[in-house]
Amino acid sequence: MTSPSRSSSRRGTAAALLVVGAAVCFGTTGTAQSLGAPDASAFALGAARIVFGGALLAVIALVALRVDAAPSASAQRDGRRDGRPASSRDARRATLRPDHRRGRIRPSSLGRARIRPSSLALVAVGAIGVAAYQPSFFTGTQQNGVAVGTLVALGSAPVLTGLLEWGVRRRAPGIRWAVATVVAALGVAVLSGVFAPGGGDGRGTVTVAGLLGSLGAGASYAVYALSSKLLLDRGWAPTAAMGATFGAAALIMTPVLLTSDLAWLSRPGGLLSTAWLAVVTVALAYTLFARGLRRLPASRAATLTLVEPLTATVLGVLLLHEQFTAAIVVGLLLLVAGILILTIGRRPPRSVPNLS
Repeated sequence: MTSPSRSSSRRGTAAALLVVGAAVCFGTTGTAQSLGAPDASAFALGAARIVFGGALLAVIALVALRVDAAPSASAQRDGRRDGRPASSRDARRATLRPDHRRGRIRPSSLGRARIRPSSLALVAVGAIGVAAYQPSFFTGTQQNGVAVGTLVALGSAPVLTGLLEWGVRRRAPGIRWAVATVVAALGVAVLSGVFAPGGGDGRGTVTVAGLLGSLGAGASYAVYALSSKLLLDRGWAPTAAMGATFGAAALIMTPVLLTSDLAWLSRPGGLLSTAWLAVVTVALAYTLFARGLRRLPASRAATLTLVEPLTATVLGVLLLHEQFTAAIVVGLLLLVAGILILTIGRRPPRSVPNLS
């Protein structure tokens, strides 16, 4: 028989791999733009990614809700056929479904907790975080260059997520998370080129506005990651949490998209690039992310998503024929080391036989 500690460790590893899979999807964003829509502005492409991807997630969530609502409607019809109204016990059974992995009954994605004002507030806060990430990130890269802007945004995201989670949930991330985050962030720094002569982008100064923009991007990520985690902790299904959050973000970003130059979107490459971004880097990626986040602290999930620059670097070398340097090797190794610190589970304690 598998011990509870070993089973829990396996579930944690599986959840971590789901988040890593999501980060791999995130990492294809830059390559998709370079190959499909090189003339599109990053800001317009980012808006299109959120609008179309968020709308797709919302549709997936609505379909899932209708599927979950079917047992309830069936129970009511059965009650009417018997000449009696469906009892409250029947209704409760209709809105509950078994969790075979834990042997318990858990609410379906139409549970009553989903319509509470506090849950709707979490959806709104998460949507604002998703929408705010795009302009904040691009402000940082425009002011201080891609290397410094990306480093500060990606490097600060797991740190700010850990601090925010600590403040909101009163749970310290732990030493293991801190070590993994430092190692992985150092790998991001090496990959960004900030240690290269000229700081990677040849800019000698770092502006306060640029730093605030990049830190704002990291904070925006922390906000929507933690709000999603809180929704999942309240029993929201992953599809419902992501569909509501990104569906609302799509509404926020629609005016931004409509006021952008969309000439690139009328070409086949632009359409294919947008489709990839919407389906793979949003719908698929955040479905995987939410399923992993359900069993992981938000701080740990944020650190695991640093696989994104690793993926982007590998794709840049393989598909875009970017230069493969010793610094890239060192950066990749540091990133892999940081991720392994989190994904390799601790050995569960041996069970002591009861001799009494």
